Amino acid sequence: MVIGAGGQIGRPAVHALVRDGWEVTAASRGGTRDPAWPDDVRTVRLDREDDLALAALVGDGCDVLVDLVAYGARHGRQLTALADRIGSAVVVSSVSVYEDDRGRGFDTQDQPDGFPEYPVPLTEKQPTVRPGESTYSTRKAALEHELLAAEGRLPVTVLRPGAIHGPYCRTPRELYFVKRNLDGRRRRVLSFGGQSRFHPAGVHNIAELIRLAASRPGSRVLNAVDPDAPTVAEIAAAIDAVMGIEAESVLVDGPPPAPTVGDTPWSVPVPVVCDMSAAERELGYRPVARYAETLPETVTWIEGQLAGRDWREAYPKMFQAYGDLFDYAAEDAWPAK
Repeated sequence: MVIGAGGQIGRPAVHALVRDGWEVTAASRGGTRDPAWPDDVRTVRLDREDDLALAALVGDGCDVLVDLVAYGARHGRQLTALADRIGSAVVVSSVSVYEDDRGRGFDTQDQPDGFPEYPVPLTEKQPTVRPGESTYSTRKAALEHELLAAEGRLPVTVLRPGAIHGPYCRTPRELYFVKRNLDGRRRRVLSFGGQSRFHPAGVHNIAELIRLAASRPGSRVLNAVDPDAPTVAEIAAAIDAVMGIEAESVLVDGPPPAPTVGDTPWSVPVPVVCDMSAAERELGYRPVARYAETLPETVTWIEGQLAGRDWREAYPKMFQAYGDLFDYAAEDAWPAK
């Protein structure tokens, strides 16, 4: 059973599980069916917040429950309450649960000297933020806490993706460069010398981890990222190559020179790069795709979503999360200041 099957991870995850021989029930709010799924995939509508509906859907039981939209302690308890009817679970969390040795995490990044400095590469042994209900990171940590506490009753593989990318993403970081190219902008400003590295996580690689974890039940926490962690300048160049564009990157040492200039969705002052050794050891994992290899489908999807629409209409969650990513007037005025 896959909860959140209609989303960016769910679609390839269902496909990977079917290829591995599983009988899959794909549950989502809209009861979505992906064109790539075979006809024998069962699709159902599910309100993730309805405890009774979830319990009814699980029914007498399932071998594996994959939860791609679990969030907070309540969802963790929702799953553990069904432990006697679930063989094992695979649940998606986030790298945002990590904190550094000074107690800094993604929740402190906007404070002075608040961005976390993680080891490179970052392993699953790194401490995490205190579980709570106040932020995305603390709620994901609370979800993990509830699930891992049930180790004796419910084997759970917790996956921690980095910057997720792929079709159907509601907040695609690649939009930053795709839209500029479509708008004829041939110059973009990159802070931190274009060397920021925020480890991407492709949906096909996450789906492969889900496939492997489904057939190897256990209680574990695993990073879920791509085999490479390109710099933001390398990402920009890769997107240009896909779109057949030649653009200039103006590199600025240090932080963004203005609030809406040079601050990409990957811009970080120090690298966030994760280690995948545990997944290789625990699951025999090998990546199925590299970042640049999957860019064409991502770019095509974004172009289709933007066609004839304002970007804020096409990607409202992106606007909510990042604000005005395309303040061209400020970019054009910046060098003159």
